[in-house]
Amino acid sequence: MGKDYLSLSDTEFDKWFKFMNQYVNQKCSGSEPEWTHIPAAVRTAMDNVYASWSTAYARTIGPHTPVDTEAKNDMKDEAKKAIRPFVNQYLRFPPVTDEDRTAMGIPNHDATRTPIGKPKTMPVFNIEVKGIRRLIVSFHDEGTARRAIPDGMNGAIISWGIFDASPKDPKKLPHTELATRSPHILEFEEEQRGKTAYLAMQWQNETGKRGDYTEIQSAIVP
Repeated sequence: MGKDYLSLSDTEFDKWFKFMNQYVNQKCSGSEPEWTHIPAAVRTAMDNVYASWSTAYARTIGPHTPVDTEAKNDMKDEAKKAIRPFVNQYLRFPPVTDEDRTAMGIPNHDATRTPIGKPKTMPVFNIEVKGIRRLIVSFHDEGTARRAIPDGMNGAIISWGIFDASPKDPKKLPHTELATRSPHILEFEEEQRGKTAYLAMQWQNETGKRGDYTEIQSAIVP
């Protein structure tokens, strides 16, 4: 097994993380961007993660306390938890090329690996109201009550949309989020309060292949 691409010193990690975000934002910018598959909100979230990491890291460059070091280490762990699903969902597949990944310091998959089929099971999920503009989605694999992500999966794709009536086809749900742990919090806008959100889920494996959709469920946005 090769070296983990995120096993970097703090200085290297800071440079790598900053450059990856800059590279992604450049590819997604302009009147006719090369990449259109990464939502602006997702890119902003990654920029915010880098800003939090950079702030914590900067406090340890000069004289600092053990508390500063612990905070930096914790933030590095949190940053890695955000980076891995982002890379797996958005940077592993076209339009991102092998050359792009090499430029960003992300290893390309071995082309000789045995092909992995799509997931054979589906998530089982339920929706709960949790505060204003929030829905909590709890899920687990069918056949088990454990909330752990199944082996070989990088998470569950939550597809959702706001409609006056339930869509018949989950493929019509316009928004997606990758949930890497259960429960997952869906955040909504103020103008979406009181409207009905429709959700369906499917597993996504480590190669990006997605399984079958669940049945569509709904909840009123609080």
